[in-house]
Amino acid sequence: MKPLPKKIPPFLEEYYNNILLQIERAYAVASEFRKRTNSPLPYVETILADDIAERVEILVGPKGIADKIRKLQSIYKGEQLALKLAEEIVNTLRGTMSDEKVVKQALSTALAILTPPCITAAPTEGISHVKIKTNNDGSKYLAVYFAGPIRSAGGTELAAVVVLADYIRRLMGLDRYKPTEEEVKRFIEELRTYTRRVGKFQYNVPDNLIAMAISKTPVEITGIPTDKITVPAYTNLPRIETNYLRGGALRVVNDGIVGRAKKVLKLVQSLGIDGWEWIEELIKQSKDVKKGSSDDDDKLSEVIGGRPVFSIHNTFGGFRIRYARTPTVGMSAVGVHPMTMRILNGYIVVGTQLKTDHPGKGGVVTPVEAEPPVVKTNDGKVVKIDNEEKYQQVKDKIFRILFLGDIVISVGDCIENNVELRPPGYCEEWWAEELREALSKHKTKEKLGINNHRLQSFIE
Repeated sequence: MKPLPKKIPPFLEEYYNNILLQIERAYAVASEFRKRTNSPLPYVETILADDIAERVEILVGPKGIADKIRKLQSIYKGEQLALKLAEEIVNTLRGTMSDEKVVKQALSTALAILTPPCITAAPTEGISHVKIKTNNDGSKYLAVYFAGPIRSAGGTELAAVVVLADYIRRLMGLDRYKPTEEEVKRFIEELRTYTRRVGKFQYNVPDNLIAMAISKTPVEITGIPTDKITVPAYTNLPRIETNYLRGGALRVVNDGIVGRAKKVLKLVQSLGIDGWEWIEELIKQSKDVKKGSSDDDDKLSEVIGGRPVFSIHNTFGGFRIRYARTPTVGMSAVGVHPMTMRILNGYIVVGTQLKTDHPGKGGVVTPVEAEPPVVKTNDGKVVKIDNEEKYQQVKDKIFRILFLGDIVISVGDCIENNVELRPPGYCEEWWAEELREALSKHKTKEKLGINNHRLQSFIE
């Protein structure tokens, strides 16, 4: 049995030991099944770690880094911890192996610690390798090669990986990447070929913003071929080893640096890293592009065929934003009334992933006690469906959904994505407060012609 961690208090030892015993039994059964079915490996690869520090060491290394992570965790948090860890690895390993291996190790470990409590594919498989290459003026720069699994990463990885690489290349004393005009045009051509022949990206980014990102980013974003499709133009460039599409690199630039430019800006500002001031201009130009087109049309053009659209902003009858925090609503989780799920015939259930235009990131659905939906029936009645009994009474007579109900969003999601808070919808609580204020201005309530107790019941 795995030994107990030192931090487990004595009164929890029996409970913890019982959990470990059940886990070991599950591992034994799964491993025996693998042996009998001639699986590639006769055991379960999933590791069992006591904390994130041990997990990072086992998955990406280097050996002994877990103790250093625990010490640094008492001083640094989040992005600062990732940078300090990268600095520690560079200072410790430099000279014991090639500079390229040092950079790869520092980048993978720093990225892994930045994405707890679980490790995504980004640090383990999303980064294929790194190279130290030469600019046309003879200076050395850093190139990061991305693989297909980088697409399994979320916004944090796509935004942070290049910023971390820039910080590490500074620690190594490397110059910035200075792309040629052909390399910039090759990336744009490659991106457009990918969208035509392979699939769409999360964001629809114009060519001029892609060109700005490639020209200004201080490290080269490149990658291994992910699709056996050749780029039709700008082939056989000296510093780009393949003529095939590099899906991982395309996604990092399109959906990471440009698509999540606000997250990148927030990251470099919080870390105090200079040389990224151009991101503000990138954000400004992105806004100008959106002003020149219909935002609804842009959103609808990204909808995959067969996927339902439940609500469009500024359109009556859709979801109404409510900023709140419940036990089930947190980072990338939104809340709707259970009866909203019912009137939509199960298109939304607990755990359904919704793509939202605000705060701009998807979220899984959880049930909350928010404002319920309102429907109109075939016989002209308007019903607020706030429980199962009412739903059963009208489920076969719903003529139109007048209001889908509230969608509860955490303010933390807006902070995390570095977006402004949109004004929430006018709601019952605001109305009640305005009524309370109006009543306080009338000393003689009887003059209103309405029973005072009835008015108070409205407020309550």
